[in-house]
Amino acid sequence: MSIFKKNVHAPLTQEERERKKRFLSATVITCISLVMILGSLHVVKLGSIRMGEMRNLATYNLKEEATHIRAAGEDIALHELNEHPLTRVAGYSVAEAEALLPKERWQELGATVLIPAGPFLMGTNLESANEVDKPQHTVNLPAYRMGKYLVTNAQYARFVAATSHRPPSDWKGGKILQGTLLFPVTLVNWFDASAYAKWAGCRLPTEAEWEKAARGADGRRWPWGNAMDPSRLNTYYNVGSASNVDTYTTGVSPYGIFDMAGNVDEWVSDDFVPYRGTTAAAEAFQGKVARIQSPEDRAMKLSEMVPVDRRYKVLRGGSWKGDPFATASYHRDYAWPNYASDFYGFRCAANADK
Repeated sequence: MSIFKKNVHAPLTQEERERKKRFLSATVITCISLVMILGSLHVVKLGSIRMGEMRNLATYNLKEEATHIRAAGEDIALHELNEHPLTRVAGYSVAEAEALLPKERWQELGATVLIPAGPFLMGTNLESANEVDKPQHTVNLPAYRMGKYLVTNAQYARFVAATSHRPPSDWKGGKILQGTLLFPVTLVNWFDASAYAKWAGCRLPTEAEWEKAARGADGRRWPWGNAMDPSRLNTYYNVGSASNVDTYTTGVSPYGIFDMAGNVDEWVSDDFVPYRGTTAAAEAFQGKVARIQSPEDRAMKLSEMVPVDRRYKVLRGGSWKGDPFATASYHRDYAWPNYASDFYGFRCAANADK
């Protein structure tokens, strides 16, 4: 009797081939889907890690963000309220203010640097720069002295105690917030800064004096050179607040002056006027105020910017809140002299013989 064995290599039927094809296709699709899902999960995880890093850079919990955002004009309104005679606070006595720091620290904070006489390059011709910062031009200055540091809260406290001048609106009970003695004083307007300078036997620097002290005579873009380096300055929320005025030792100017890029915008003495030969529109320098033009606008809480016959004052250096490229030494900012903000401060200057 013959024994027949089934041929295991017999050709597949059409139905079997179709079934195998469908199985292979389903397997490939499943594998691709798994790869896409796992890849997406990885991207989400990386995004979560990056968000966590960004949150850690903030100086406050982002759940409390709404309490840290200032509405347009809020600083101005708070400053005006703070200036009202009925809001006078006790603050420091002269002796208490003097005791805030040791004698050696007061002397260091009051140090000035001699800037030698001679020409320097002011402004810029960079295509990407604002038109109001152009053109680059040569300015010749006599020798003068520039404050090595921004004026600090501690120094301003001595001024307030000695003169009964109004303290900044963020001081609680007329006293400096804990941990900020060596922060630059802020929420001071141009008139406050000028009053302090007069009391201290100095003055606000001119715009040209400020720029030469910041960039030297060679036209560099930042105090240290021509490349942005975030490690050399306090800007764009990399700290989240102002910082001690002696922090950024690697960001000093060619003359050894601190914080001429970042930390706080600095009031200078000048009005905001065009450079000779500028291509900037005259309107850019025109002072404007918001005014309600009609009852209908008042009902809708609308206002228009109306030209007035007054000039803005210049601020220089950029701040802890701003764009790092706005900290370039040639960049010009401006505001009304009665405006105050938590990123406006100042330093002193003097003639060379002082």
